[in-house]
Amino acid sequence: MTRVIGLMSGTSVDGIDAALVDISGTDLDLKIELVAACTYPYPNELREQILSVCGGGAISMAELAELDDAIALNFAASAQNIQIGHEKAALIGSHGQTVFHRPATERGLGYSLQLGRGAVIAKQTGITAVSNFRVADIAAGGQGAPLVPRIDAYTLSHPQESRCIQNIGGIGNVTYIPARTGNWLTEIRGWDTGPGNSLLDLAVQHLSAGTKTYDKDGAWAASGIPCHPLVEQWLKQDYFHLPPPKSTGRELFGVAYLDQCLQDAGSYQLSPADFLATITELTAASIAHSYRSFLPQMPQRVLLCGGGGRNLYLKQRIQHLLDEVPVMTTSEVGLNADFKEAIAFAVLAYWRQLGIPGNLPTATGANQEVLLGEVNQI
Repeated sequence: MTRVIGLMSGTSVDGIDAALVDISGTDLDLKIELVAACTYPYPNELREQILSVCGGGAISMAELAELDDAIALNFAASAQNIQIGHEKAALIGSHGQTVFHRPATERGLGYSLQLGRGAVIAKQTGITAVSNFRVADIAAGGQGAPLVPRIDAYTLSHPQESRCIQNIGGIGNVTYIPARTGNWLTEIRGWDTGPGNSLLDLAVQHLSAGTKTYDKDGAWAASGIPCHPLVEQWLKQDYFHLPPPKSTGRELFGVAYLDQCLQDAGSYQLSPADFLATITELTAASIAHSYRSFLPQMPQRVLLCGGGGRNLYLKQRIQHLLDEVPVMTTSEVGLNADFKEAIAFAVLAYWRQLGIPGNLPTATGANQEVLLGEVNQI
């Protein structure tokens, strides 16, 4: 049994999710026990700076260095805080904070930048830290995302039931897992489905003139009526029709995208609630469209995780669009839905130390399995 800390901050930039877990086994015998979990919000000024950079704001190299330092120190503090009252961890897996993501194309390699240096985290905490997980997959011709499908396969697969594990963070991503029979591992697929919470949060901030940062339980959207012609128009966007493997981020579904959506909505005279309901419908519809377009067959069950799983209205809309397919959360089958991504990077660090590849080429498009993460010794 190895005690590991997983650290994760996604494209929503809500804060740093920290998960303290005990891990044993390797693949199908992988066992994970969540000891403690907490989200540590960024200081407001730091969060605004991260969002500005993610949105394409100009920054000098000196400012980038300072931002990298600040993020690393906040990640290190989160690792120290999550251990209070518990036995010290032996290892940290830190995703860092993505500030830029350029998917791989037929013309060349992708590029993905996560700030929050693992070397700083290791020295601050006195614990070996594994970080920079995406670069090895990208160097092997992959997208560098999504990186959780291999973990989903070993923790959430079922002997008789095909499942989609749908994460809704800032961006949505899916892992399709067939029933655990035959060559099931070779049939697993994964990709980014499109916008998630980041677009919804941007819409809420715009519509509320900055007085709200998110739509709690989806209550505001639920009070409106979605404009389906707009959703159909938005679903014609090229990304939704690009076959997997594929990945995306705020570079596509960010402020400029929201501005275009607001412009498109101008002729429909929507109320703020109607517009938010329509943006929420886009997230739900993009997920359903993605399944019907790219899965070998519809899953027998969908398990939600990430912050979007707490948006009750969004969950209802996904359930409606998927008809008879039950929509639940990973918490209902034993894996904490709020901290699943942080747990995943704890597992990836654990696998890195054991010399076990962490990527799944059928999901990322890499030309081979590779070890993920750079090891930063104390």
